[in-house]
Amino acid sequence: MNIIDELSWRGLIYQVSDEAKVKEWFSTPGRTLYCGFDPTAPSLHIGNMVPLLALLRFKLAGHDPIVLMGGATGRIGDPSGKDKERTLQDYAVIESNIAKIRGQVRALFGDDTRVVNNYDWTEPISVIEFLRDFGKHFTVNHMMAKESVKNRIERDEVGISFTEFSYMLLQAMDFHHLYVKHDCRLQIGGSDQWGNITAGTELVRRKAAGEAFALTFPLLTTASGAKFGKSEKGAVYLDPALTSPWEFYQYWVNADDRDVVKLLKFFTFLGQDEIAALERATAEAPHLREAQRRLAQEMTVLVHGQAEVDKILAATDVLFGKGDIRSADPATLRAALAAAPALAVASPADLPPVPDLLLALGLVASKGEAKKAISSGGVYLNNEKLADPVYAPTAGDLLHGQFLVLRKGKRNYGLVTVG
Repeated sequence: MNIIDELSWRGLIYQVSDEAKVKEWFSTPGRTLYCGFDPTAPSLHIGNMVPLLALLRFKLAGHDPIVLMGGATGRIGDPSGKDKERTLQDYAVIESNIAKIRGQVRALFGDDTRVVNNYDWTEPISVIEFLRDFGKHFTVNHMMAKESVKNRIERDEVGISFTEFSYMLLQAMDFHHLYVKHDCRLQIGGSDQWGNITAGTELVRRKAAGEAFALTFPLLTTASGAKFGKSEKGAVYLDPALTSPWEFYQYWVNADDRDVVKLLKFFTFLGQDEIAALERATAEAPHLREAQRRLAQEMTVLVHGQAEVDKILAATDVLFGKGDIRSADPATLRAALAAAPALAVASPADLPPVPDLLLALGLVASKGEAKKAISSGGVYLNNEKLADPVYAPTAGDLLHGQFLVLRKGKRNYGLVTVG
């Protein structure tokens, strides 16, 4: 299947400058395309995964993707989708972000994928060269008609600085540079990038007398109307230090039934038949969440590896009262219980009896209720049913020497950390 047909059945094409020509061009292996990522954060997030995985789809189809780091454009700030001026970042922060994002790209694509930084060819250009060699090819009238600019100019209280107004020219310069140096004919990006990308195709036509193409992906929102990629804690990042693998997995496994098929098409490499089977499973037995679990596993393996998925599944079993809680990965288990009530105790010697712990965690209304729940077999310490209504935990009960897990009933958990 031609890669353009592949993107089409997945619903990934929102706009394309000349679909027939693009399809014909990419019918021959070895074609070059690119997508840019500005280093506005120390990690990519799952919203970046749509264009990133599209590049990977092109690579698997035999083409040569270029991942562009916005060392120059990141110093300026893209006005697209923003209702006010960005805060300019310190250069050292930008360079640090680039190094981290480059590592994430390498992990996904392998070391043989070309990763470039637009600062390398932008920094040597003087202001005079910029205005004469590039600015001359753009009219202010044309630039003001672009959505990213027009939306800001129409808001008198906000406006747009000359700095952000120039962003479009810098991105167009990137396309021209990659066209001349690598015969790169296609730039891809989100739908909000259409104006910036087509400015690049125009510059290639005017300055290099060449033909280049633009392709954008649809804006992804959830069925409830929420912005995709946001959790209660904010953006869902690829960096495990910012979003734990457990949280990452849970974001996908909690996908709405109305969204899950679209997400499988956008984010996984599963084929049409397999996605169709998961769609039927969702319609016939939505309570089993088969499609969501497959989506979560596919994405977590891709970003964090199979070992992390194994830890997550083991912790999930533990939370449902299955498996050996002492063998569960401690970091994953603590992440799984992050939303549970928690209590910190200075040392094992300070651990009070279980009824006091249950009360302090808010799992019972009184010590009397706690003792009654224990006597009736409804309280578990580290997944083991308690019988003694006044049992006081000791250092030997601590999981990994760090914490205790209390459970009242089937799903009411509490975490006690020690030290």
